[in-house]
Amino acid sequence: MGHLDHIPAWSTEDAKARFSDLIRKARDVGPQRVTVHGRDAAVVISAEEFERLSRPSMTLVEVMEACPVAEFEITAPR
Repeated sequence: MGHLDHIPAWSTEDAKARFSDLIRKARDVGPQRVTVHGRDAAVVISAEEFERLSRPSMTLVEVMEACPVAEFEITAPR
């Protein structure tokens, strides 16, 4: 079973013909796959999901502060 198999699939032709439905389903139900010749080509997600996935979970400062190596002094050989 592939990683995307649980996501509803649309053929390219269906996605073109029912584009509004595709967008609505992505917004209201969840990600939607688009296939070309039966092979996965794209996944359509809502704008909210894209924003959530694009937002960093931690700032660089938070990552550095959480790093256990930060407790040790590291010197580079010269």
